[in-house]
Amino acid sequence: MVEGIVEGIVNLFSGLEKIPFGRELVIFIISLLPILELRGGLIAAAFLKLNPVTSYVVSMIGNILPIPFILWFINSILNWMRGTKHLSKVSSWLDSKVEKHKSQIEKYGFWGLVLFVGIPLPGTGAWTGSLIASVLNMDRKKALLATLLGILMASIIMMFLSFGVLKSIIG
Repeated sequence: MVEGIVEGIVNLFSGLEKIPFGRELVIFIISLLPILELRGGLIAAAFLKLNPVTSYVVSMIGNILPIPFILWFINSILNWMRGTKHLSKVSSWLDSKVEKHKSQIEKYGFWGLVLFVGIPLPGTGAWTGSLIASVLNMDRKKALLATLLGILMASIIMMFLSFGVLKSIIG
């Protein structure tokens, strides 16, 4: 499923491939996006046959960049969204996502957040983990560290899957 989404997004940005560092820019943009994040970026890098080390660095930067903003500002943004006519539905959806996963992080705290971000499963990742940490009012510095450790964990797993297993499948 993720592979199909990633392939569709790569095709959407295919025009960027013609500019210098365009393929790396595609990886960066995918890694910035919620849901896909670094996982999608590394899968896309394997599809684009990019250098694994370059792909790793670009995906890490793209995945890490939004995290401090989420940790420090998402509660204010969600409160504002709740008061609007159209965005209140988005904030309700985000609230339900937090409710669905918050017990996992509440139960295990710091290490729960590391594992939640680090195990590359649908619905987990740095964006959702940071959102939950913010809503739970976790210490921001600890939440940032836990998220970074989780991203590191996910990146190692996804490098193996994308440039090991997946690369052998797609050639």
